[in-house]
Amino acid sequence: MTIPIYQADTFTGQLFGGNPAAICPLNEWLPAETMQKIAAENNLAETAYFVKTEDGFGLRWFTPELEIDLCGHATLASAHIIFTELGYSGSEIRFETQKAGILTVTKDGDRYTLDFPSRPPQPVAALPMDLIKALGGKIPVEVLKARDYLVVYETEEDVRDITPDFNALAKLDTIGVIVTAEGNEVDFVSRFFAPAAGINEDPVTGSAHCNLIPYWADMLEKDELHAYQISARKGELWCTNKGDRVLMSGKAVTYLKGEIYV
Repeated sequence: MTIPIYQADTFTGQLFGGNPAAICPLNEWLPAETMQKIAAENNLAETAYFVKTEDGFGLRWFTPELEIDLCGHATLASAHIIFTELGYSGSEIRFETQKAGILTVTKDGDRYTLDFPSRPPQPVAALPMDLIKALGGKIPVEVLKARDYLVVYETEEDVRDITPDFNALAKLDTIGVIVTAEGNEVDFVSRFFAPAAGINEDPVTGSAHCNLIPYWADMLEKDELHAYQISARKGELWCTNKGDRVLMSGKAVTYLKGEIYV
């Protein structure tokens, strides 16, 4: 069996920036074990698979270690490939997911806008010192939690300077850890670590912005936000807080086209 595969860099307009994702269009779902093995072989933060449905596309995402409940950059990558490589003529794509419901992506010029659920984080009762120690020991402004921990620091430099203990982070009771601060040139910056999912540091993380957008919209008292994820590859997002939904926009570029032999 041959399966088409694409790779795209997302939340960037330049090759070798942003977050790369692999995308596999399917005629029907493969066994989950096979999709997991392909994702492990690709060894990217996510491999996305989609299947055409009556009203849109079914979509699933796999890290090298596990199937994930929500992924922004691989959703953006999937939409980019459908729009640019597969001849889709509409302006909006409807993705049907098992755990995140209906997600839509619209295209306007070279920018794609994702409509995702808002996941406002809640303050934790006590500072988790094992988490703080794993992030280098500097006491943050506050720690909150949704699916992932959200750790807020005073400055962008604090976020840049973090050198995590990934072995310690992998033992925490969350998939990942978001670190963030108000930005020097944008509204906020962030980084994302998920060693338990096989991703020490994710270059740009759409799902993390489901937490970040409502948090910073409240803190900065504004609903239109500009953000950088300040990983080595760096990503840029334009964000909108819409109550129970968030919008995040970014660009994408195709890097690879090929076939998998299974």
